[in-house]
Amino acid sequence: MELRELQAFVAIVEEGGMSAAARRLHITQPALSQTVSALERRLGVKLLIRDNSGASPTDAGTTLLAEARALLARHDQAVRALNAFRSDDSGFMRLGVPLELPHNVLTTPLKWLAAAHPETRVQVRHLCTGGQLTALYSGALDVSLLRERPSGSEFDAMLVIKENLGVLLSAQKALELSESNGIRLENLSGLEWVGFARCRSPLWYDELTSVLRNHGLDIGPPAPDGQPLIAEVKVAAVASGKSFALAPANWSHRLPESVVWCPLVGQPLVRRTWLAWPANSRRRDVAGFIARFPVDGHNAD
Repeated sequence: MELRELQAFVAIVEEGGMSAAARRLHITQPALSQTVSALERRLGVKLLIRDNSGASPTDAGTTLLAEARALLARHDQAVRALNAFRSDDSGFMRLGVPLELPHNVLTTPLKWLAAAHPETRVQVRHLCTGGQLTALYSGALDVSLLRERPSGSEFDAMLVIKENLGVLLSAQKALELSESNGIRLENLSGLEWVGFARCRSPLWYDELTSVLRNHGLDIGPPAPDGQPLIAEVKVAAVASGKSFALAPANWSHRLPESVVWCPLVGQPLVRRTWLAWPANSRRRDVAGFIARFPVDGHNAD
């Protein structure tokens, strides 16, 4: 059996279906189905019962689930333990970053790294928080910028960015709703929130939607898939006048004349970004890179 086959099987059982598991693993559903089918052929037993409601393990699948979880946990533990002995001559640093990261956040740390450790090459991976956490736990990332702080003692983390979010609206809708100091969140009632899928950052999604609901907004069900909410999608949806999206004041995407950004009265929404890394890391280049970030974050209004 291969690790990827076990990871696929565990994801399907834990997510209760193929589509959710495919989003979690960042692969297509047909590829996931083929992987599990190959595992069943290899073992000569049926592992899953699939129906319209999802997928559940057979008796053989339940037995494999316990063994697979133990094997994957042991693999991840071994990778993390060996990563602690990597030195500066490893040649590269794997950095995870989310969408909509402020453009100047990495400038000082990367300049320092280039000067102090010119032999270290930075490999940037654009991943959602959920994908980054999976990569951190498996040892596939050395440093991550996350929308939520990782739990457990395996990682150290510090808050490096705090952004007060405002709202993107069509120019006409902003004119209707604006007050002297911005727009009240509750006044967005009746508009559709252009939101991201919960699986991309569960804790941040829950925090954000809790605030929206407390201000009387009906946000509807979570986005149906794990596709990234790119800037072009936000702008196109907002331009119709029937939707709103959230963004910081220094959002890097250029807005057309039909869409405007407005502050929210009272600044009720704050997006935080955490820097996280393995607690047992001994790399001097990683430590110096981390030290060049601001501690406890800074407001980016």
